[in-house]
Amino acid sequence: MPPASLIALPVYNEAVHVDPVLDEVLSYCQDVLVVDDGSNDGTAARLAGRTDIRVATHKVNRGYGAALITAFDYAISHDFEIVVTIDCDGQHEPKRIDRLIEALEANSADIVSGSRYLEITNDTLPPPEDRRRINVDITRKLNEALDLNLTDAFCGFKAYRTKALRQLALNEPGYGMPLELWVQAVRAGLRIVEYPVPLIYLDEERSFGGSLDDNNLRMSYYLEILDNALAATPAR
Repeated sequence: MPPASLIALPVYNEAVHVDPVLDEVLSYCQDVLVVDDGSNDGTAARLAGRTDIRVATHKVNRGYGAALITAFDYAISHDFEIVVTIDCDGQHEPKRIDRLIEALEANSADIVSGSRYLEITNDTLPPPEDRRRINVDITRKLNEALDLNLTDAFCGFKAYRTKALRQLALNEPGYGMPLELWVQAVRAGLRIVEYPVPLIYLDEERSFGGSLDDNNLRMSYYLEILDNALAATPAR
């Protein structure tokens, strides 16, 4: 029997994308959770009109990391064995959900992380230069600090075993939460595998919101989260 798997989508103001993305996701998995992180653009009404998904709602916007933590807690409390996270902006291909789960099983891994840079084809459009540069720099620092060989620190398309997530104590609510997760996962001895996924940027001008749209401030924020996580999580 295949493991019980939940597909979780963190969502904030995705009224344009949410229905077509969910329709496609549901063609590959019937257990789908949307974490609506305080949307105010009509997303909530679209979700309320559906009967084929589960919804967890943050009354106010708490952040990308907070939405993922809510998804992890839901998967654990509802006895799912695996949770796959996928963004709702059309940049991930739902048809690859099963492949991430298969990679988790085939590699006896605890986390399979999608990587947009593990295999780059000739027809791949280049990502926004500033985002790629920050990703490269932070990924390098992670690898140096944790003796990893990651190629993509920030891809949101991942598969996790919930028994592994139980070992983590994640608190960062913002976009830097994946850095906290990497540190805790490595120091908990979890097995991490990357899996190639396409590099798709549909909206190069997409905002992080607030001060994080400033490249220097975003880099400083990521470095602070990484340093704090390294200091707070002792090596075993």
